[in-house]
Amino acid sequence: MFRSYKYLLFLTSALFFLPSCYQSEKENGNYFYYNDYSGIASLDPAFAKNQSITWAIHQLYNTLVEVDSALHITPSIAKRWEISEYGKVYTFYLRDDVFFHDDVCFEKRKGRKLVAKDVVYSFKRLSDKKMASPGAWIFNDKVNPVNGFIAIDDTTLQVRLTRPYHPILGILSMQYCSIVPDEAVNKYGGDFRRHPVGTGPFSIVAWQEGQGLIMKKNDHYFERDETGKSLPYIDGIKVSFFDSRATEFLLFRQGKVDFINDIDATFKDEVLTKKGTLRKEWEGKVQLQTHPYLNVEYFGILVDSTNDLVKNSPTRSKKLRQAINYGFDREKMVLYLRNSLGIPAKSGFVPTGLPSFDSTIVKGYSYNPALAKKLLAEAGFTGGNIPLIRLTTISIYSNIADFIAKQLEAIGMNIQVEIVQKSLLLEMTSTSRALFFRGSWIADYPDAENYLSVFYSKNPAPPNYTRYNNQVFDDLFEKAMRETNDSLRYKLYRQADQVLINDAPVVPLWYDMVVHLVQPNIKGFKPNALNLLELRRVKKD
Repeated sequence: MFRSYKYLLFLTSALFFLPSCYQSEKENGNYFYYNDYSGIASLDPAFAKNQSITWAIHQLYNTLVEVDSALHITPSIAKRWEISEYGKVYTFYLRDDVFFHDDVCFEKRKGRKLVAKDVVYSFKRLSDKKMASPGAWIFNDKVNPVNGFIAIDDTTLQVRLTRPYHPILGILSMQYCSIVPDEAVNKYGGDFRRHPVGTGPFSIVAWQEGQGLIMKKNDHYFERDETGKSLPYIDGIKVSFFDSRATEFLLFRQGKVDFINDIDATFKDEVLTKKGTLRKEWEGKVQLQTHPYLNVEYFGILVDSTNDLVKNSPTRSKKLRQAINYGFDREKMVLYLRNSLGIPAKSGFVPTGLPSFDSTIVKGYSYNPALAKKLLAEAGFTGGNIPLIRLTTISIYSNIADFIAKQLEAIGMNIQVEIVQKSLLLEMTSTSRALFFRGSWIADYPDAENYLSVFYSKNPAPPNYTRYNNQVFDDLFEKAMRETNDSLRYKLYRQADQVLINDAPVVPLWYDMVVHLVQPNIKGFKPNALNLLELRRVKKD
């Protein structure tokens, strides 16, 4: 234990004093520290496919528009925009005071002004099949493939759609749509992932993969606060990559990281009561932040009738799938296993927090073991004759799976929990080799379309891991995509969600919450429903 502790101190020191030449200049700097236990694979926005990458990308780059804490689309690089009469042409008017970070890729190493052609370049690069970007799909069947992006002049950009598509502004706020300069991409080539050049509030200083990442304040950043003071307030950001949540928690207790995102199950009961509040011994020592999070945790069920797994499984029965949904207590699960951090998912797949969410209209499943048994009997499963059903999950959700399996056993079902690595589960669900599996869906942008697209039959896996195919659902989904009136579109979203829930290819578990433990000297650090790490207005006492 003593050797391990010395090693931890060594690694911590290595991060916090890396690189030494820069640290000596900023020894008393006002830095924000956090740990990312899953690591960062790339700093290229075209590969911003997970939270770890998007958090870093958000500090280094800007998008045309962004989402505020109330989930409204607000200006960023684009100061305003106009939508044509038929909703197919979006004209963006760009700021003329946005500059790329200083870098050797530019003449005299001085960052140049961002212009509309940079936006066109960035979007076309993202869509280029040679890039093999995981975000290439976002413009498919939405933006005109021939002349979808046009730079009218340096400060005017047009995005031309193939059809009216209201969520396009949300898509343009995604980190995939960050603006990059062609000079940097051409200079660094495949190594651009390690040499990010953006316009964001911070620029890169050093990144040693698996060890640490340091970013410094961009002194030429274009945004100012209400008093005219330049953003950001802090001098920089330092990120460690300890892959142990125990190490992360120790660093937080020692005051060496400024916040923890989510609380590992190992430490939940030490810090929180079952009602999701701080225990007395922690009061005054940390800030607890909770906020609705656009993430739904669920179990998916493969329903492709042509798949041999489905042909030979009792889950091919809709009534059995409904019985699973009725057969366990979501309230008790969230209370005892989540310390009340989450909302039991008793409505649709679309989570609370979105404007179209309405639990009084979309009716999901509540705990009703008697009805579950009745549905099993109607499906022809009585007297314990239900074949074994394998539930595939990952280790951190094993307690949830075990809880549900035990409750389903009480209604006569036989569930075997299988624990696999996350990478294997992703491969299994992408290739339709997982029959009953754990999943989650975090919003890329604040619109219910992002969730319902998970079940649109024309989408592959991902995102349609269940291979759900229902023409009524598809028709409602497509009609919603054509609808420009928000109220009418929300109504169609709810109708589609209800069709989906009735068919039960999915078992919604809970609507998630952002949970942060924050050091008491951190000010202006506010959670948001997308759980995007926002540090522009953070201050440290």
